[in-house]
Amino acid sequence: MTQPTILVAGIGNIFLGDDAFGCEVTRRLSQRRWPENVRVVDFGIRGFDLAYALLDGPDMTILVDATPRGEEPGTVYTIEPDVSELESVGTPEAVVVTHGMNPMKVLGMVKSMGGNLKGILLIGCEPETFGPEEGQMGLSAPVEEAVGRAMTLIESLVTDACKEHAFTDKGGN
Repeated sequence: MTQPTILVAGIGNIFLGDDAFGCEVTRRLSQRRWPENVRVVDFGIRGFDLAYALLDGPDMTILVDATPRGEEPGTVYTIEPDVSELESVGTPEAVVVTHGMNPMKVLGMVKSMGGNLKGILLIGCEPETFGPEEGQMGLSAPVEEAVGRAMTLIESLVTDACKEHAFTDKGGN
């Protein structure tokens, strides 16, 4: 029985306050022991690196990022992006910047390159601040508190995906 390949991808900029949420979550998760089928990586602002990792075709990808949606700072979201809407993002006009990260543009680029996007989830956190113009190191207090909740959620998602896969494999898939 093979396990599903799972990529946990941290996204963010450590110099922009709460934008480092995804980086911090994956930094802490990477210190834990994971099965061989689970890869935890802090991609930071390296969009091309994330695109190439997605081209490897993981069965499940969990993106972790600061996600402003207008709620209280520190609110953790689970979002399933609609990858069918990526057609316009993957057009030639949509350029991925080498030192910038827009997850939807990265997903669009992967799709335009023939990548098979499946099982994409976004674990987002409502930021409090991205810091002043000159930048800011460190997370705000509410976002720092959300890191542990996000880690627990991600661990649960990974465990559930592996159990579900084991069940469907035994059932004849």
